[in-house]
Amino acid sequence: MAKTTPTIPKGTRDFGIAEMAERNYIFDTIRSVYKTYGYSQIETPAMENLSTLLGKYGDEGDKLLFRILNSGDAFADVDLSAGSAAITKQVCEKGLRYDLTVPFARYVVQHQNEISFPFRRFQIQPVWRADRPQKGRYREFYQCDADVVGSNSQLNELELVQIVDTVFTKFGINVIIKINNRKVLTGLAEIAGFPDKVVDITVAIDKLDKIGLDAVKEEMAERGLTAEAIAVIEPVLGLSGSTAEKLAVMRDLMSGKSASGIVSEAGQKGLDELEELFGFIDAANIGNKVEIDLSLARGLNYYTGAIFEVKAADYAIGSICGGGRYDNLTGIFGLPGLSGVGISFGADRIYDVLKGLDKFPAGLTTSTTLLFANMDSAVLPYLIPIAKELRAKGIACEIYPDAGKLKKQFDFADRKGIPFISINGSNEAESGTINIKNLSTGDQQSFAATDINGILAFLN
Repeated sequence: MAKTTPTIPKGTRDFGIAEMAERNYIFDTIRSVYKTYGYSQIETPAMENLSTLLGKYGDEGDKLLFRILNSGDAFADVDLSAGSAAITKQVCEKGLRYDLTVPFARYVVQHQNEISFPFRRFQIQPVWRADRPQKGRYREFYQCDADVVGSNSQLNELELVQIVDTVFTKFGINVIIKINNRKVLTGLAEIAGFPDKVVDITVAIDKLDKIGLDAVKEEMAERGLTAEAIAVIEPVLGLSGSTAEKLAVMRDLMSGKSASGIVSEAGQKGLDELEELFGFIDAANIGNKVEIDLSLARGLNYYTGAIFEVKAADYAIGSICGGGRYDNLTGIFGLPGLSGVGISFGADRIYDVLKGLDKFPAGLTTSTTLLFANMDSAVLPYLIPIAKELRAKGIACEIYPDAGKLKKQFDFADRKGIPFISINGSNEAESGTINIKNLSTGDQQSFAATDINGILAFLN
């Protein structure tokens, strides 16, 4: 019988040596920037109780949760005629986390007596979504989150924008940082005459980039909005101009100058917050483009204030970073009145952008600096202490494990990108010296085995 080649689930990926070196470059860069703003790292479990996850992402988000079957015979005492929803509830009590924000809110409530507020944390961990795999969209992917809870100040929003700007500047990626405010979207629903349709409106317009304006209008109609209401919303989705011009147009609408004549206090409050935030941003001299995008919705129900989305300016892919402010998330878990704001870098999409733009630094995959060739196993007791001392000085060394032909060992060094090789026999062992060759330049020098500083200078 023919053997089948093993595979992995669609929407997941293996990462080899080169890919992991590149991914660690992403993680290390983001981690280093987070730390400069006073964020500390935590981790939460891959699985959470479904009661923690359900109802936090909206109906569409709930559908994308990976549920975990209870251990043992999960169906032993289940009424199989009860219907799929009832059966699922009985046999699945846990699920893989959909994002890092909701588990973070659970963590804050559970550990509130151990935390000093405002609390700044970051997490770099995988999340899972039962989505349809496509370019830039995976079922398993890493998020790199930073959140601060326990402060209402929009200085926190500013610092998140600065973090985004710094990270992508380090990556050499030009980005556009788009900002809106969910209160403005609430106001938009109010002046359209459908204050109870805020979620329907945001879910629809969140798809604007994917399906286009006409399809968004069709979806809003399917969700119960009238033609008159859609006519109020449509001009806002394509609003252009400077920050001041956009704010002026929206202030007119929120103060009763729309076709409906409705005044929205929530919308006016959202515009006040946008004006304050962009005042901070102007003072901060952000390098990348930052703009108000009044069509930006971000379809997660827990956002209540500023919302962010970041896209690469020179590479076609979806959002590579996003986030926003949430006032009520911890209240769901019994700790009301604790506001927070956060962002999440999509590491997998950032990887694709860096790869597509050829922005990864050279030499990331070089894990070993010096290879000791194995000419004769009798020389190994001489080489082992030298390799140990070099490793103690931070030099990555390998001793080729099997004595053999030099060509094979040179080929090994070439395949691994090892820049230096040391070839020594009984003569070097007797004289207490080692030879080191730079494989790029061909330069070769001999050192006393005790001259560690000279060896380090040559290797560096």
